[in-house]
Amino acid sequence: MVFDSERFDLQPYTGFDMSRYVRRTYCSWEDSGWESLLVQRFDHVPVAEDMRLPGVADLHLVLPLSGRAEMETRGAGRWDRHPWGRLELAVPGLPLQRRYRGDEAMRSLQVHIPGTTVESVAARLGGRAVDHEAMAASVAGGDPLLDELVRAVGNAREEDDLYAESAAAFLAVHLLTRHARKPEPPSGGREDHRVRAAIALMRERLAEPLSVAGIAGEVHLSVYHFIRVFKEKTGQTPHRFLAGLRIEEARRLLRDTDLPIARIAGRCGFATPGALSAAFLKHTGTRPSEYRNS
Repeated sequence: MVFDSERFDLQPYTGFDMSRYVRRTYCSWEDSGWESLLVQRFDHVPVAEDMRLPGVADLHLVLPLSGRAEMETRGAGRWDRHPWGRLELAVPGLPLQRRYRGDEAMRSLQVHIPGTTVESVAARLGGRAVDHEAMAASVAGGDPLLDELVRAVGNAREEDDLYAESAAAFLAVHLLTRHARKPEPPSGGREDHRVRAAIALMRERLAEPLSVAGIAGEVHLSVYHFIRVFKEKTGQTPHRFLAGLRIEEARRLLRDTDLPIARIAGRCGFATPGALSAAFLKHTGTRPSEYRNS
């Protein structure tokens, strides 16, 4: 299904066979005549083994309304497991792979805020760049008000695009002020110590399925604050920094040992040799076997 709206930078679901996984029961573009905000309701199939979602340029909020399932999602790294039920914000431009087994009652409400709206609001708030990864992690930590805002927009039936435009702007303001705030002033040595502790933990446990939330808990910081402090001190998000450590260790093992690639993958925290190969190619421009042979 391809939608047609000039307000959206990238048409949602282009290249994605929606009918295999969901049945749409409401669309604000078609049912309410909105152009400034896309709101949809879906009934989901109870089982998906390999659902590949293309990246979109807008801010995409997904609020589960009913049903039970254990979701597994993978972006650029390892699989992340979480229960169906929490509000999610997709990172713009990041394709996702998802699998799950649920029940017949799985329903969701999904809201797309145009990228142009987000850029306009960000400019009025000071023009700072938006860290979408940090914003998504913060939303995943919970926001009852945002849940209610999404529900309210999903239940609105005003056939007036002014309502849609105002709702999109308000949602963007809320996300940018509550979930993408400027970092708090650093508190010196304590923050440095916690970042060093996080890096040490990453190095010691490269083979384990580490998550950003787990690392943040180990160093006694909230996920949002940990991502902000870590990026301020290192210039990278924790996820990217960890990926870099894993690739560097893989390069060392490929260069200095005769271990098979499957064992190297396990030692560096990759579930399969294929996962290592894909990440290695992305970071270095070559595959592990080619790197070793060279």
